[in-house]
Amino acid sequence: MHVHILGIAGTFMGGVAAIAKAAGFRVTGSDLSVYPPMSTQLDALGIDYVQGYGAEQLDLRPDIVVVGNALSRGSPVVEAMLDRGLPYTSGPSWLAEQVLQGRHVLAVAGTHGKTTTSSMLAWILQHAGLNPGFLIGGVPANFDSTARIGSAPYFVIEADEYDTAFFDKRAKFVHYRPRTTILNNLEYDHADIYPDVAAIRRQFNQLIRTVPSAGRLIVNGDDAELGLTLAMGCWTPCETFGGARHGVDWTAHDEAGDSARFSVHLKGKSVAEVEWTLFGKHNVMNALAAIAAAHHVGIDPAHSALALREFRGVKRRMEIRGVVGGVTIYDDFAHHPTAIETTLQGLRARVGAARIVAVVEPRSNTMKLGVHRDQLAPSLTLADRSWFLNSPDLGWDLPAALGSLGGRASFAATVEALVQGLADDSRPGDQVLVMSNGGFGGLHDKLLAELRKRQPAAAQGGVA
Repeated sequence: MHVHILGIAGTFMGGVAAIAKAAGFRVTGSDLSVYPPMSTQLDALGIDYVQGYGAEQLDLRPDIVVVGNALSRGSPVVEAMLDRGLPYTSGPSWLAEQVLQGRHVLAVAGTHGKTTTSSMLAWILQHAGLNPGFLIGGVPANFDSTARIGSAPYFVIEADEYDTAFFDKRAKFVHYRPRTTILNNLEYDHADIYPDVAAIRRQFNQLIRTVPSAGRLIVNGDDAELGLTLAMGCWTPCETFGGARHGVDWTAHDEAGDSARFSVHLKGKSVAEVEWTLFGKHNVMNALAAIAAAHHVGIDPAHSALALREFRGVKRRMEIRGVVGGVTIYDDFAHHPTAIETTLQGLRARVGAARIVAVVEPRSNTMKLGVHRDQLAPSLTLADRSWFLNSPDLGWDLPAALGSLGGRASFAATVEALVQGLADDSRPGDQVLVMSNGGFGGLHDKLLAELRKRQPAAAQGGVA
């Protein structure tokens, strides 16, 4: 069977492509822009793709067209697909029907932490010898790919609440029918499709309604919005993780306070010790959720802790891109104020008094709509300096919204100007945290190159 995927360079649809190829389907696709890491993954798999959404690509006469949620009515390929009466479906629906049916699906949902928690969980299952399938919205360093079909019965999936397709406005995760489900947290996001947090809460409750009574919900017990969601109806046994509220099942004890080593407790009893290279309280929470989910499928928490000792993180999640002249450049996917704040907290705990320079691209649809403008400045409190790409298409007055930061905030209209400003401002020991949910115009590599250019020949070096 020939599967043609529209939007093949997105992390989710690219993962669907990889799984379809492994399952024996002929796979082709298209996207507006194809770049690493997805272009690298597609090329390695021998999957043919074209740039753009022209109608002529349907002359390949695929058996079915899998439509990504970036496509909408009016796109030439969509209109031709409908006019020709070709069979079509969404990525989540195709995955559910062709791959997930009959498997034990472990889904990881939440506003924040989905990619890292999914990666931890997949690695724990792999370390236990279970060879799980997975589809993750990032590249786990332990696997170097976003997806694989794996062996039955287990499949780990990052369960996204974004909408499914132009013809199916339900959240993607309602298609997956998981047996083990992690609910990390719930905040208002995706303002382009949800009018308020209540609308998102309803989608999360739809997910809960698909989890069988023989399954398990692993829920952040400190999250009030998730508490409201469960109150809308729940028919599945729940275990909670966290610790800020009394009576939580899974807790972490971090005596040093640096998140580098902590004990895991289940109902007050110590069951594991985690020592690893990650940092930040948010990652401790992610680890608790992954350990609890793995426990539901029979993996002892102590074994999960051993796996996490070898967990190497996820690309674009506090990934060090280079060190030049004592300046360390990090790449992180944070784009919501809460994620920005927790990422900064983790970095501050790790680097102590070192100067942190936050670099932010307000790129997400929610950010462009100005929904989080009042929360952005407070989220950057722990940064010593903050730089922003003040794009002309932002739609609101970024400098005015960040006035409370005073002289700690600087703005640039282009990536090139931002690179020059950062290079002029840099000093040895700086920790430069670049945050965006996109490629940021290649800022990381451009900044590293500019810093190298300014170094004396004998002092040049670092990793890229």
